[in-house]
Amino acid sequence: MKNRIVLIGCGNVGMSYAYALLNQHTYVDELILIDINREKIEGEAMDLNHCLAYSPSKVNVRVGDYVDCSDAKIVVIAAGSNQNVGETRMDLIQKNSRIFQSIVTSVMQSGFDGIFLVATNPLDVMTCLTLRYSGLDASKVIGSGTTLDTARLKYLISEKIHICPKDIQAFVIGEHGDSEFVAWSHANIALTGIDTFLTQEEKKKLEEEVKNAAYEIIQKKGATYYGIGMCLVRITSAILEDKNIILPVSSYDSENEICISTPAIVNRNGVQAKIHIPLNVEEQKKLEQSIQVIQNAVNTIL
Repeated sequence: MKNRIVLIGCGNVGMSYAYALLNQHTYVDELILIDINREKIEGEAMDLNHCLAYSPSKVNVRVGDYVDCSDAKIVVIAAGSNQNVGETRMDLIQKNSRIFQSIVTSVMQSGFDGIFLVATNPLDVMTCLTLRYSGLDASKVIGSGTTLDTARLKYLISEKIHICPKDIQAFVIGEHGDSEFVAWSHANIALTGIDTFLTQEEKKKLEEEVKNAAYEIIQKKGATYYGIGMCLVRITSAILEDKNIILPVSSYDSENEICISTPAIVNRNGVQAKIHIPLNVEEQKKLEQSIQVIQNAVNTIL
């Protein structure tokens, strides 16, 4: 069976994901675009197909509809209202919850039994709603979570200490939003604690830069999309290639009955397992605060 990906929502985030897919070697055979602006995505499909002569993989890109979700391996949801200047991610809850109920219901009516990958803000809340509306097993509903925040953290640390970001072991966890935090107590480089490389003041400054990165980008250019596009490809490849890689995705926490980002093993089954990190006292308080923020937000809808 072909590896079919259905992308719902073809704005900046969706198309950054689509373009990133074509620029990397992936196991994707077919990419189907769905959006309320059908004429636009017809143009997007044409434009993407014109890349294939130079793409490392052969991907059939076409416009489709919800019926095409029936045998998709992954449905990626990047639809919803954008975060405007001055808005927090949580300000989008009411608008995007209504959009998601319609989208997820339509996908499930097709007979879909694959994996949902959510990229819409407020991310953890939308992942919770996707799980609730779909009725799928919790392992099959994944939010992009703090993968982008973690990528930003690794980049900023690498710029500070001149070490390749791929060699930096550190995670941003919690809410993909203002209550997120860095689990500094477990951050390391070559098995050496991060405190060898960064002072407390430097760590604090870097953490604030990560938190505020989206606001700064939105202020300067209106939206963020390249980074999340790459993160979505990373998660897609982890699923299709059964990689068992560890990523800080948003997934269901049965104890607190919400979706939240902690490191998790991702493979063809979705989230195979969440990894428990023994946090210090200060970090545990931050995690509890993040859990409360998400719970309060979900309770305004459900």
